[in-house]
Amino acid sequence: MSIAWLSVFLDFPIEDYDRGIDFWCAVTGTRRSAARGPGGRFMTLLPADGDAYLRVQRIDEGIGGCHLDLLLDPTVQSLDAACARAMSLGARLLSREDDRVLLASPGGFAFCLVPWDGEQRVPSPAVFAGGDSTATGVSRVHHFCLDIPAWNFDAECTFWAELTSWPVHQASVSGFSYLAQEGPKPVELLFQRRQSAEPEDLVTAHLDVACSDLASLTAAHAAAGARIVSEHEFWVTLTDPVGREYCLVQNDSLTG
Repeated sequence: MSIAWLSVFLDFPIEDYDRGIDFWCAVTGTRRSAARGPGGRFMTLLPADGDAYLRVQRIDEGIGGCHLDLLLDPTVQSLDAACARAMSLGARLLSREDDRVLLASPGGFAFCLVPWDGEQRVPSPAVFAGGDSTATGVSRVHHFCLDIPAWNFDAECTFWAELTSWPVHQASVSGFSYLAQEGPKPVELLFQRRQSAEPEDLVTAHLDVACSDLASLTAAHAAAGARIVSEHEFWVTLTDPVGREYCLVQNDSLTG
């Protein structure tokens, strides 16, 4: 599959929509685009430079979460061909529109196939200052991490590797794998093995925000309204003001 770009969608229930957008604009150094789509339910978080890859969607039911759009070069592969390929690998078709195909992976994770619009410039990391002016740092949403039940881990990793044609590799940290992506991409696909999961549990996802100074950025995110869940040597788990879990990860180079 010829994947030219990746977009990350944050999905918010209507009651959390504005609070969620305000927080993620603040911590990523982005600004809102004009609303678009049916009922104005879609919006892009526009970076200071480079091409956008963070987007939001207002949902009518459910608690929200995040999903991934795979942007395909239409000169190489049509949506119909890409959809057929995904389904041959075990994906399930959820809906089909003229410019979008919504599928679920074998592990139940929803993702979209959409046409590429020429994006190719990865945005620079953003400098963020929280409510405490001494808490500043450089960061960028860098990993889209699929949280996969242990019993389904190998099969789900294989699906994504075959779908993208990107090889999967074991990460240096136990319980994690990643895809070796081709060409410039704004976010990398990471896989985390969830040990405490039931056979009926579906694959979920969270965002990892790479940062230059973990302690400083943790303080800045907390000042902006995030809640600290747990702290570790190289990462901190937080929830945003509407309860969405994500991680801040120490990464001086911001390249992974």
